[in-house]
Amino acid sequence: MTTYKGIQGFTIQNLSADPSNPIEGQVWYNSTSNVWKVEEATTAGSWATGNNMNTARASLAVAGTQTAALAAGGYYPPAVTGVTEEYDGNSWTNSNPLNTTRTALAGCGTQTAGLAFGGYTGTAPTGATEEYDGNSWASNPTGLNTARFEFAGCGTQTAGLAFGGYPPITAATEEYNGSTWTSSPPGLNTARRQLAGAGIQTAALAFGGTTTAPASPGITGATEEYNGATWTSNPTGLNTARYVLGGAGTQTAALAFGGFGTANTGATEEYDGTSWATNPVSMNTARNALGGAGSQTAGLAFGGEADPGYSAATEEWTGAGAAVTKTITVS
Repeated sequence: MTTYKGIQGFTIQNLSADPSNPIEGQVWYNSTSNVWKVEEATTAGSWATGNNMNTARASLAVAGTQTAALAAGGYYPPAVTGVTEEYDGNSWTNSNPLNTTRTALAGCGTQTAGLAFGGYTGTAPTGATEEYDGNSWASNPTGLNTARFEFAGCGTQTAGLAFGGYPPITAATEEYNGSTWTSSPPGLNTARRQLAGAGIQTAALAFGGTTTAPASPGITGATEEYNGATWTSNPTGLNTARYVLGGAGTQTAALAFGGFGTANTGATEEYDGTSWATNPVSMNTARNALGGAGSQTAGLAFGGEADPGYSAATEEWTGAGAAVTKTITVS
C-alpha cells in the first residue's frame, strides 16, 4: 500500500505550532489548536481587506513589499500632503513627512531605502527628489530634468526610473543613479500621463494611462517594456483600458489593479511577459489614484479615490500559486 511518506517523502508530524516554512503538500497535526493542517497552493488570486491607513489620500508615492511598504505624499481635499506612513503587514505607522509637500508624485525602492520624485506642489510641477532611510527624508539638490506629475516610476533608491507624465503630456524617460537624473532618449512610444509602472531600471514595464487632457478620450491599455535603453511596445495591452491605476511586480510578472475607465474599477490583471490575463476576482474597494506595492503573488493596494470620497482602505493580494496553510475539516 502506498503511504503518505512514500508519496511526499516525509511523515505526518505532531507539532505544537505550525512550521515556519512548510512545503507544499505537507500535512501536520497542531496539538495546540487540535486540528490537522495542510500546505496548499492557491488556484486563484484573491484580495483580503487589511487595516486602514492613518491618512486617507490619493495620488501618493509608493515603495516596498506587502509586509514592508512605504507611502508618502498625496492629496486629500483641500490640501496637498507630505505625510509618510510605513506598513508592516498588519498596520500603518506614521513617520517623518516629505520635505517637499506634493501630490501625483512617483516612488520606488524599499521601506528603508525609498525614493520619492516629481509631483505637484499645489501651485506647480516639481522635479524634487528625496531619499528615505527608514526614518526621515533627505532632499537631493539635483531633481528630475523634466519637472512633472502624473507619471510612473520603478526601480531602487540607487537605480530609479521615471517615465511619462504631465504637463504637457510627455514620453520623457529618466534614469537615477543615486545622485543625478539622466534623460534617456528616446522616451515612451506612447506619450501619456496617469500610467502605472513595475520592474527595475533595466527591465521596466509601463501600462495604462491616458494620452489626452482631459483624460477620457485618450484612455489606453498600452503596454511597453524597457531594457535600460529603449522602450518596446507590446501589441497586446491591458484587457481593461484605464488610467490612475495601481501596479506592482516585475517586467515578466506584473500586477495591474484599480483605476478609472468609464467609472472606478477594481479589475485585476496579471502580466506574464507576453500578455495580460484578467483575474475573475476584483478588488473589494473599486478606486483610482491608489498606491501599489509588492509582487504579482503578494501585492498591496492602499489609498485612492473611491465612491464616495477619498479612501484609506488597504488590501492584500495573494496570487495564484502562492502557498497557503489550510485547516483540514474531518467528520
